[in-house]
Amino acid sequence: MTARTVFLFGTWTLQPDQEPDAEPLTYAMECAVCGAASEPSEDASVAQSWTFKHAGRNPAHHTYRELITRPWRAWMR
Repeated sequence: MTARTVFLFGTWTLQPDQEPDAEPLTYAMECAVCGAASEPSEDASVAQSWTFKHAGRNPAHHTYRELITRPWRAWMR
């Protein structure tokens, strides 16, 4: 028996997943100084509020990263 390879050529399309069963878009904030992060939330203001609380408890922590998780889907035409 010999191995056989099959190639499928086509054009791929990629876009944000907006299907009804798609995972939700979530936001979180991460402190660039210590690495602490908020819990992911579908509401960006929840993550931003965490930043103010963290900065209040850690006055030298001024730099943050926004972490956005956006579901995507790919399919071949």
